Amino acid sequence: MKRLRSALGVFIVLLVCVSCSVLPIAEKEPASSRVVPSSAGEQIVIYALGLVGIDYRFGGKNPASGLDCSGMVAYIYKNALGINLPTNALLIAQIARPIDKNKLRPGDLVFFNTLQRPFSHVGIYIGEARFVHAPGTNGKIKISSLESAYYLRSYQSAATLFP
Repeated sequence: MKRLRSALGVFIVLLVCVSCSVLPIAEKEPASSRVVPSSAGEQIVIYALGLVGIDYRFGGKNPASGLDCSGMVAYIYKNALGINLPTNALLIAQIARPIDKNKLRPGDLVFFNTLQRPFSHVGIYIGEARFVHAPGTNGKIKISSLESAYYLRSYQSAATLFP
């Protein structure tokens, strides 16, 4: 009987020790490993940057077959925010609210006169005087500078679709 109590005592001590031991807890994926945009403008920029390198195609409305400048803007706003836009730079400019160039925020729009007609080209401002656009001459969606000589000459206006 004494032996049984002794064995039971040892068992209880072991059970307490095991139950009190610290087991490693599986770590969740750190939040910093996933990009979670905090604003609508950031969502637009993330979509725009994801299209860099996609082929240009006049009248193009989806990345699989290529995009032109207004098709790119419409595609991005639709997929990032669910906003339907026309696929024409002039019509987009008529919907957007004009803003001063120095008030541009990521996700806003920049318009250019590149074909000797107003609002013939549009891009998405991404910050630091840069924008993403689908230039027909290069053949691929790319990032350009608003401060380059060509875009300084052809710059027409800035606009936003955000409140």
